[in-house]
Amino acid sequence: MITRHFLTIPASAGAPERRVHYRKCGSGPALLLVHQSPRSAKEYEALMRQWGAHFTCIAPDSPGFGQSSPLHGEPDIDAFAAATLQFLDCLGIKHCHAYGFHSGGIILAHAMKQQPRRFTALAIGGYPVWTEAEMALFGERYTVPFRPSAYGEHLTWLWNRVLEQSWFFPWFDVRDETRMSMAHADLARVQAIVMEMLDAGDAYRAGYRAALSAPPWVAPEAMQTGPVLISAYDGDPLQAHIDRLPALPSGWRTARVPGPAAHLATCLAFLRSHPAADCPALAEDHAEGFIALGAGLIHWRGTMGARRLVLHAPGAELADPGPEAIAIDVPGHGLSDGVERLADALDAIRAQLGTDRPVLPQPPAGDPDMLYPDLAPQRFGEHLLRAWGLSRAEALFAPWYEANAAHAIPVIPSAITPEAIALRTRARLRAGNAARQWHDALVKMQP
Repeated sequence: MITRHFLTIPASAGAPERRVHYRKCGSGPALLLVHQSPRSAKEYEALMRQWGAHFTCIAPDSPGFGQSSPLHGEPDIDAFAAATLQFLDCLGIKHCHAYGFHSGGIILAHAMKQQPRRFTALAIGGYPVWTEAEMALFGERYTVPFRPSAYGEHLTWLWNRVLEQSWFFPWFDVRDETRMSMAHADLARVQAIVMEMLDAGDAYRAGYRAALSAPPWVAPEAMQTGPVLISAYDGDPLQAHIDRLPALPSGWRTARVPGPAAHLATCLAFLRSHPAADCPALAEDHAEGFIALGAGLIHWRGTMGARRLVLHAPGAELADPGPEAIAIDVPGHGLSDGVERLADALDAIRAQLGTDRPVLPQPPAGDPDMLYPDLAPQRFGEHLLRAWGLSRAEALFAPWYEANAAHAIPVIPSAITPEAIALRTRARLRAGNAARQWHDALVKMQP
């Protein structure tokens, strides 16, 4: 089972403390997995379930992505590398194996530059060596600002940017010469990446900029590092970059493989061929985390052992529990996994947390069939604009679908800012059909 945890990195050298969210799975030697931009560690869940048979897989959200805090200022690749090493320090890991794909591999290579013996073996999937012409093409077009706009126009750009990234590389250079051989219109995959971009927001630019501007690093012959494999598969635009690498030192090698499955098999075999110590007990925070509920996880925050359990409204997310209380993302909302029988699940959650004083919100007024429209992914991202329009209207009318003077509510300026609408939109998209499920359960629970 994959578990999820938070870890606070203390302030240092003028940088504020920051939070790291990480996933863990498996047993045996520690294996650090660093994801590509603009994804999160969620992209490694299937891989962790496979490789967890051989390693204790540890996959953090990189700074600014997923649920991890961004780095201070304008971080370069060395700052991301140092942050990765600092995470290992706070986690309690002195040495480990590591794997990173694309920008994740760049971060790990530069972490090895800072601490050459920290990784007992390092596997990289696709290692970029950009030409000056490519860098000029990317420029700022690859990292355009991503900020909410009043009427959700940014969501149209986001959906199409993610969708067409699988058609052309880079997505904005639409020519036959730049077509990708692995193009798709996989709505579930596009939706997953879109949601990760909504988590990162404008912070995605820092990670991309650091990776795009990072000079490729290869250890000098005199430097003693752990063994390194750089692998790239057919269809990966970075496979051709293998020919651009400088001469590799002893213990470093490359591999061209036919596809993603062959790439992962090659990397796993390489990592397993090098010995490593078992993973120690890992540090984690105790004021926020996840509890297991069957095969899923429920996100909580507050004072563990408190008797008051604060529950949020349908389609919303975890609220500040206040002192001597604990709050959760209701199953299917926020960071919590969904369940089939919500009422039974809430009873099990209360029993596990030791709470007996639930704090219930009032169910919103209106017709549930209208309050919670279908927000399933659609081919051209129409569902994103539907969620945005709903989230804007609910700050102006109650219920939101009754757009008339009789149902107008006082305007609260803070509720109608693009940033506030963006948070409500993301919450609704995360909840999906679980919002209606929670509404129906909540109506039955009212005193």
